[in-house]
Amino acid sequence: MDQPATRLNEILDRIAAAAKVARRKADDVTLIAISKTHPAQRIVPLIEAGQHVFGENRVQEAAEKWPALREADQGIDLHLVGQLQSNKAEDAVHLFDCIHSLDRSSLVSALARAMDKAGRQVPCFIQVNIGAEEQKGGCAIADLPALLDEARVAELPLLGLMCVPPAAIEPAPFFALLGKLADDNGLAGLSMGMSDDFETAVLLGATHVRVGSALFGAR
Repeated sequence: MDQPATRLNEILDRIAAAAKVARRKADDVTLIAISKTHPAQRIVPLIEAGQHVFGENRVQEAAEKWPALREADQGIDLHLVGQLQSNKAEDAVHLFDCIHSLDRSSLVSALARAMDKAGRQVPCFIQVNIGAEEQKGGCAIADLPALLDEARVAELPLLGLMCVPPAAIEPAPFFALLGKLADDNGLAGLSMGMSDDFETAVLLGATHVRVGSALFGAR
């Protein structure tokens, strides 16, 4: 059995097992294969193994890799999981099917203009700086209600909240907090959990998990 297919099936089995423990359906969790820095030749075997949802960190890298890949497979669903500069909003709206890093007022305005211009609605997650880390993107927890109001007034399609918890700390409390914030604000989607902690995230309600190295191996 080829290695990408083996890795993919192992991850899907682990998601299903965690979902079962949480009394959830495995189908309620979307696996996003994080393909950033990986060339097309490493991505194609995963597509052939049945994975069709992928995530990239940078607009420019996605623009270089994905048009040809999508031409070969029309079923690809491409997510932007990295920070987005406002001046790249138009490119992002054309390239991606979902944006996970909406985190400030200026980006709300830029995305609203870009979506109106393109005539295309791209669902978004608001990224929350769940650990209040200065070096990380995401809106502060205290600023979340105001940002949500702005996004709703701008009629951006909101799926839920996204976070990247602090490294080397038990992630469960941060995932639980993101879940509470989503509940408090009437949002259903939770983009949380990566290669080292996606099972914990599924147990705590993740609807989207972002898995890179566990699928692709070390870079």
